[in-house]
Amino acid sequence: MNEKIIGENIAEEEAELSEQEKQDLLRIRKEKLNSFIEAGKNPYEITKFDVKHTSKQILDGIDKFEGKKVVIAGRIISKRIMGKASFAHILDAKGQIQIYVKIDAVGASCYEDWKKYDIGDIVGVVGKVFVTHKGEISVAVEKITLLSKSLLPLPEKWHGLKDNDLRYRQRYVDLIANPSVKETFVKRSKIISAIRRHLEKKGFIEVETPILNTIPGGANARPFITHHNTLDIEMYLRIAPELYLKRLIVGGFDKVFEIGRLFRNEGMDIKHNPEFTTMELYQAYACLDDMASLTEGLFDAIRKELNLGETITYQGTELNLKTPWEKLTMLQAIKKYVGVDYTNMNDEQAVAAATELGVELDANKRTWGNAVYETFDTFVEEKLIQPVFIYDYPVEVSPLAKKKADDKRLTHRFEFFIYGREMGNAFGELNDPVDQRARFEAQVALRSKGDDEAQMMDEDYVTALEYGLPPTGGIGIGIDRLVMLLTDSFSIRDVLLFPTMKLKK
Repeated sequence: MNEKIIGENIAEEEAELSEQEKQDLLRIRKEKLNSFIEAGKNPYEITKFDVKHTSKQILDGIDKFEGKKVVIAGRIISKRIMGKASFAHILDAKGQIQIYVKIDAVGASCYEDWKKYDIGDIVGVVGKVFVTHKGEISVAVEKITLLSKSLLPLPEKWHGLKDNDLRYRQRYVDLIANPSVKETFVKRSKIISAIRRHLEKKGFIEVETPILNTIPGGANARPFITHHNTLDIEMYLRIAPELYLKRLIVGGFDKVFEIGRLFRNEGMDIKHNPEFTTMELYQAYACLDDMASLTEGLFDAIRKELNLGETITYQGTELNLKTPWEKLTMLQAIKKYVGVDYTNMNDEQAVAAATELGVELDANKRTWGNAVYETFDTFVEEKLIQPVFIYDYPVEVSPLAKKKADDKRLTHRFEFFIYGREMGNAFGELNDPVDQRARFEAQVALRSKGDDEAQMMDEDYVTALEYGLPPTGGIGIGIDRLVMLLTDSFSIRDVLLFPTMKLKK
């Protein structure tokens, strides 16, 4: 393997390297590192480099910077040696910029060191900004310092890191090889910041609730179980913060929210990861329609933060996010998309209608409410492409929502959907302690029959309700799915910096 490939074009050649060539490359790079160390130029002993400028500042402000001295730092991503002068590009957090290294400017000794630098090495540069004859803004190097040695080659320069499994496992390489990936996570940060600012303007207080729970409440989901050695008890990673947040409403807070990780020991696919992020909020004296208005306001605030119009494209489908959004009850949605009207059916009729459609109901779930919900879940959800609120969920699948006064089979609950995906879940919160106890008992009965996603009895939460929870509206929104939507990302793994992966064999 010759010096040209090693020193100049490894980013272009790496895709064609055999495993043996890669090992040879690693050995040669280690030898270069050792030569620097022996010469008293160990890059790992450098503790700081005083960066004063970024590539973006220089490129965006050439009128201000041309002819001026700048101090930049970044990773070498290309390098062309032409005798006594060289061109290279370095990548920093804001982009990339060309540098020009000339032996007359940096000195013979420094230039010899420079020729040993490899693609992937991190360098600090002091120099003056100029524009080449071809019009490219560049930095004429006066001093260059090796700050960290790259011992492993970067992925092929022009095609990036294509192997999705490797991209997710080695996100640090993915971010170098695919600069657009970084933009997704910049947008994620902006989305979360926009949510915080909007809610704070509305008078909400951000709080933190326990991640380790003695009872995994607030949702129907299978928890992760761990053990606390000192207390000698089983504990659970939280599946939802809901019951703690509503305890705070009991305690006198009127508007609270939390953004944080939840953990569910369930399946993995393009929409699900075992740990994920949600925003959950509760507002005293508010109703379900207040939650819908708040949701629409959040989306408007986020679109403004990201400079998005009312219409976006997700995976080739045009979506109109203009508010207000459509509102349908679950029964209306089923009638609209399936042609079945469950309104006046009894349990037996509803189960028969669902079965005729091909819906499978477990023996312990052959009720009107379960038939309605499973029909919706099976046939309707995927058709809800444009933003829509679906109201009035059956009581069987809404153990923490208040019953409707005019139809006790249904609850004050909505979910909103975009692109056939549930994006958020809102309740008119159940504040009747007697009803809540009965709902918990029904969940415990399901759990005893083998439903390990059913909720446990939470006596302390019932006690809290007995002290009095005011009429309250609450909503939870999945941050990851929201980011997927607004960054046109196909998989949840594309919006998680470090998604859960199978162990490599």
